[in-house]
Amino acid sequence: MLSVPRAGASPDGRAAAVVTELVCYPVKGCAGVSMTETLLTESGLAHDRTFMVVGDNGVFRSQRRDPRLAAISPEVSADGDRLTLRLPGFDALTVQVDLLSARREVELFGTPYQGIDQGRAAAEWLSEVLGAPSRLVRVPPEHRRVTDGWIPGTSGYADSSPVHLVSEATLALLNRRLTEGGGVPLPMARFRPNVVIGGGTRPHWEDGARRMLVGDTELGYAKLAIRCAVTMVDQDSGTRAGPEPLRTLATYRRAPEGGVAFGVKLSVVRPGKLALGDEVNVTSWGEPELR
Repeated sequence: MLSVPRAGASPDGRAAAVVTELVCYPVKGCAGVSMTETLLTESGLAHDRTFMVVGDNGVFRSQRRDPRLAAISPEVSADGDRLTLRLPGFDALTVQVDLLSARREVELFGTPYQGIDQGRAAAEWLSEVLGAPSRLVRVPPEHRRVTDGWIPGTSGYADSSPVHLVSEATLALLNRRLTEGGGVPLPMARFRPNVVIGGGTRPHWEDGARRMLVGDTELGYAKLAIRCAVTMVDQDSGTRAGPEPLRTLATYRRAPEGGVAFGVKLSVVRPGKLALGDEVNVTSWGEPELR
C-alpha cells in the first residue's frame, strides 16, 4: 500500500487540492450547468441527471448516437418545479415538472428503471431537435438505485456512480501528449465531470484517493471512469470531432479490465454543500488500479 501522507496532501506530499469547477447535468446527455455552490445529495449534485431523453421504446438516448444532445442547454428553476430547454435556432421550451403522473418503464444500459413522462410539449420539442421520436422522463421520487464500486452508492440516471471527478493536472498531462503528437488541446467539458480539482496535484492524483472531505461532505472512491465515444463529441456544437482523446489515452491509460480510464467515479458517503474553493481533504489513500 501507499504510505499515508498528511491529510489533504497527495501521496508525494504536494499541497491540498481545491474545487475549481462544479457542473450539474440536469438532463442526461445534455449540456452542463456551471455553479459556484450546490447541494450534494446521496445521488449526486442537486438535479444532476434527474431527467433523461428516451426513444418511444423507453431506451435512453446518448451522445454516442445522438451527439446533438450536447448542444441542448437545460435550466432547472431554483425550486425544481420548472425545466427550460434551449437550443440555438429553436424556441426555448419550459415545462412544469411532473412528479405525479403514472410511471413508465425506461431502460438504461439494459437495466429497467421507472420514469415519469414530462408530456407532449417536451416530446415534440425533443423529437424535432433530434430528428427521431423522443420523450423526456424524470426520476421518480421513490427511485432507489444502488451503484457498484469500491464504495457503493446511489444515483439518478447517471451512467453509474453519482459523482465524476477529474483533476486539472490529469487533463494537463493529456493535453501535453496531444500537442506533442501534433493535435490540439481539449477542454475539460469533453469529459463532463461534476467536480474539477486544482492545486498542487500530480496527474491522476484522484486515482489513489479513497475517501475525501470536501466542504461539509464526504466522498468515497467507487471506480475508475472508463471513457467512451462521448469524449469525441464537441460539447459546444453537438457534433462528432474525430478520434481524440481516445486514441491518445489508449497509449498510456489502458484499464486492467478493458477500455481507457480518465478521472474517477465517486459515491456520496455524507451529503452536504459544495462550493468553489473548497479544500479537498483526503483522509484515506489506496493503491491506484492503474499505474
